[in-house]
Amino acid sequence: MVHHIFAAMSGGVDSSAMAALLVRAGHRVTGATMTLYRPGMRVDDEGRFHPAPPDAEPADVTDARAVCTALGIPHRVYDLGETFCRRVIADFVREYEAGRTPNPCVVCNKQLKFGALLNAALADGADAIATGHYARIERDPASGRYLLRRALDETKDQSYFLWSLSQSALSRILLPLGEMRKQDSRNLAESLGLLTAHKSDSLDICFVPDGAYAAFLAAYTGHTPALGDFVDESGRVLGPHSGFWNYTVGQRKGLGIALGAPMFVKSKDPATHNVVLTGNDRLFTPAITVRDLNLIAADRLDAPVRALVKLRNAHRGALATVTPLDATRAAVAFDEPQRAPAPGQSAVFYDGDTVLGGGIIE
Repeated sequence: MVHHIFAAMSGGVDSSAMAALLVRAGHRVTGATMTLYRPGMRVDDEGRFHPAPPDAEPADVTDARAVCTALGIPHRVYDLGETFCRRVIADFVREYEAGRTPNPCVVCNKQLKFGALLNAALADGADAIATGHYARIERDPASGRYLLRRALDETKDQSYFLWSLSQSALSRILLPLGEMRKQDSRNLAESLGLLTAHKSDSLDICFVPDGAYAAFLAAYTGHTPALGDFVDESGRVLGPHSGFWNYTVGQRKGLGIALGAPMFVKSKDPATHNVVLTGNDRLFTPAITVRDLNLIAADRLDAPVRALVKLRNAHRGALATVTPLDATRAAVAFDEPQRAPAPGQSAVFYDGDTVLGGGIIE
């Protein structure tokens, strides 16, 4: 059966290869590109949205359109800048100001790619949308549930960032690259002469391209981070720090203070704006709790389950027992203490290649 698939085109090699695979499979394909944050765009303290000053078309949009032309498919642009500011950047700012370390890609996937963009595509006649994520979605014939699995290429697997998706969203999503390796995607784009074939991968947060998140926060909010002190675990003041949101749990470099022995950020106190430092051995914890629990492989968590839990995308994962606390929270007890779980980051639960679900580290 031929389906009408809206291919989410970012202007990169992965989404280009994804769209090419859909065309090759015989689907009716429309390229769809979101325009999100542009410098100068913001929502002020009164909730008013301020658009970015007029500027040339973003290069990623131009590249996505060129790829669509080369593939012989139409291209649409969806301006979701205001939605992005209200749902993704607002959460990013709020979390940092509360002393946590957010993962905006997780929020964007739920709220934008597989939220606002999916809804817009369906309204415009799509049967489903596809993205260039390296992960797999499969329907379990026994339960009828849609399951999220790791990609074939484990070095590029992005299932960690997709744990918050609902069954409704998963039923309308295609991930053609899940069975491919990264080099295969480049080879396909190159064989078709697509201008994105050798485009480098972006490793930064899309709205903080240089990785300078503290500078972004200051520019976006219009104020500098709150000042406070470095303190040890007993509360003894070790010296002033340069701003509350400049630090994250587990950080050693860039503290700007010499104490005669390596010290790391253990926690942050949003009430006092103090940053607690400790030795590396004190960063290991046997258990965490998570909020905003979302389950993919089951409707609910009725009893403790064993899982491999990833605390960061680059984390290898650790064996743990996940115990429900209520409908939205769970406790995670590790077999072996884990280093520096950062409040605000995602903890994602795996059973082999299958994502059981996940939550936000409290």
